[in-house]
Amino acid sequence: MNNLESLVIELQRSGAAELLQRSLTGLEKESLRVAPDGTLSQKPHPALLGSALTHSCVTTDYSEAMLELITPPMRGAGQSLEFLCDIHTHVYKNLGDEILWATSMPCVLAGETHIPIARYGESHAGRMKHVYRVGLGHRYGKVMQVIAGVHYNYSIAESFWPLWADFKGVVAARQGEEQQLIDAGYMGMVRNLQRYGWIIPYLFGASPAVCKTFFGDQGANMQEFDEGTYYEPYATSLRMSDIGYQNQKEESVGIKANYNTLESYIDSLRCAINTSSPVWEQIGLKDEEGNYKQLNTNILQIENEYYSTVRPKQLLQGMEKPTSALNARGIRYVELRSLDVNAYQPQGIDETQMLFLEAFLLTCMFQESPAITLDERPEIDNNLLLSAHRGREPRLNLRRNGADITLRVWGEELLCSMEAVCSLLDANESDTPYQAALNLQRRKIEQKRKFESDLANQMARWHQMLNDVEFVIVELDPQGNISYINPYFIQLSGFASADVLGKNWFETFIREADKSMMLEVQQRVLKDETSFFFQNSIKTAGGDVKMIYWSNVVLIDSNQKPAGTLSIGTDVTDRE
Repeated sequence: MNNLESLVIELQRSGAAELLQRSLTGLEKESLRVAPDGTLSQKPHPALLGSALTHSCVTTDYSEAMLELITPPMRGAGQSLEFLCDIHTHVYKNLGDEILWATSMPCVLAGETHIPIARYGESHAGRMKHVYRVGLGHRYGKVMQVIAGVHYNYSIAESFWPLWADFKGVVAARQGEEQQLIDAGYMGMVRNLQRYGWIIPYLFGASPAVCKTFFGDQGANMQEFDEGTYYEPYATSLRMSDIGYQNQKEESVGIKANYNTLESYIDSLRCAINTSSPVWEQIGLKDEEGNYKQLNTNILQIENEYYSTVRPKQLLQGMEKPTSALNARGIRYVELRSLDVNAYQPQGIDETQMLFLEAFLLTCMFQESPAITLDERPEIDNNLLLSAHRGREPRLNLRRNGADITLRVWGEELLCSMEAVCSLLDANESDTPYQAALNLQRRKIEQKRKFESDLANQMARWHQMLNDVEFVIVELDPQGNISYINPYFIQLSGFASADVLGKNWFETFIREADKSMMLEVQQRVLKDETSFFFQNSIKTAGGDVKMIYWSNVVLIDSNQKPAGTLSIGTDVTDRE
């Protein structure tokens, strides 16, 4: 029994299950308003939906055409979904002939000039919200801002924390440390949500394709699905990839939030909102007519500009800054922001998914959560990108503590670690909804295991066939180094396999007089100009020359880039 299982068993004996049932969840769902022809709406926010500035449940995000539907904190996933359904119903009754776009990646776009920025009236607060969005457009482009998602908010029941204090050995009430204990618990959750956050796009990613209009006239280094769509074959969530709204520009001007303590998190964001950036200074504060182009030229205009998959949050009072609220009253809840809109669910998310997320967040808090080191930070960021771009790729490796680990193996470990927490949450339920939610996600990992096993068997049969045929088979990487040679070639050339694998093909087998011509042939194949036939001689270990007639093809990796060449040849020496 591991430490997590022991902790959860003790929590269950102490009545934690009943206390955790009082925890609160909330949802924020973004959706684009779309005209009947499938293009982004150019109409203003419908007046019948109320004021976008002051309405508690229906507002706008970046664009006037991007609705944000918000549920209040409620007990249980079912109640939150019912409330979100009611909001949807109210919205649709007041949309006229428009519809809500059902996916994260946007609809047909007609360029940045046709993305209307949200307006909130002429009050100071309304003007500030609008100018902030104007600034986002100048800094990152408007198109990036109309990618939609679902945010899952979770607040652990206040009555749970005294019990948690007992387990941590803290006499919180007497020492006045209760909020510090809560903050430490939530920050531990946040750090592990970053460590393990790659699993969210893997399990719930729903944006492997994107409309070509997203890229304007620039095109994209992606496969073409049809005349209007690009896609990546192993992608899970292009929204969470580096084509979505990310922090590369913020990082280039010196900002990376520090999640090791609440104090370090607040300090890192405060530094960014108070430090001017030469990059943003080039944009300018106002245009020639005196209109604001951004709120300021600081690294971040406000804290919310910093993109993150997860945020520690506190309820704001009036025009209070998020960092001020956190500093004054600590963490009230955690916001998970990495969820794609689920096109197969009317609300963009379903109850089973929410139950899984609750168990996942608690698992992240109950597990050990050391500080994120400078070496671990790039691993976390790269793992998320790999899962988003290539999560469905067989035998995909992530990095953990400086070593490779396959996504499938790590995923199995994470879901296994959730078993005890699901049992805790199911303790006072009439059935086992949390365990059922976990098992549903486990099947996705099991399907990946089966696929990888089937693929390994196919590859074994393929290699067996290559080993048996009397053809010369050679695989080269893009630099011309030998990745694979079959036994027939070994027999023909007289070299031992160990002596040539990894060696350069042109240096080892091609005569000096033929090298430049053969290097040109390989470059033509790598550029995929054609899959063609070619004949040339090779040197053998004994100094003889063999004439080989080749068929050459380019090999493509999961990013649609040349991974090398595969050549299948016939010995025609005796025919010369």
